[in-house]
Amino acid sequence: MKRVIIVRHAKSVQYGYDDDFNRDLTERGENDAQTIGNELRKRGIAPDVMIASPAKRALKTARIYADCLNFDKNRIIENEDIYDGLTTSEFVRLIRDLPETSQTVCFFGHNPGFHYLAGNLAGDFYGDMPTCSTVAIDFDVDEWGKVQARAGKTAFQLVPRNF
Repeated sequence: MKRVIIVRHAKSVQYGYDDDFNRDLTERGENDAQTIGNELRKRGIAPDVMIASPAKRALKTARIYADCLNFDKNRIIENEDIYDGLTTSEFVRLIRDLPETSQTVCFFGHNPGFHYLAGNLAGDFYGDMPTCSTVAIDFDVDEWGKVQARAGKTAFQLVPRNF
């Protein structure tokens, strides 16, 4: 089994849209990311790879999760295509190129793209993706190269308001 965890960045400041790339997290966003990161740790989640949009709010969310999950922050891979937006087929290609030694991979990015990607990867995901929403999608495959759109199953969704 291979698992993809899709994380929408935590709550960010509501100003600075003229420099959207550098918008920061709010205090609530930082707290939410800590809460969900800690919940993942309690559930025994140990990502092998973390890939994030290089936008400040997504990368900061990834770094908070990394701290909670004892993942080396220096190993977070920044992928500008996530910030620019990926189609489902582009995202599936990104997944298929993951190292086969990895079992669990976290992606950190933005809506509306991540909401669509979650729905297009898991045929059974119809939820919303509020800030810091974390959706785990399991694929019943032994190689990343076999991942297909709508073939995943939603394992769980964590949303800050539920904690």
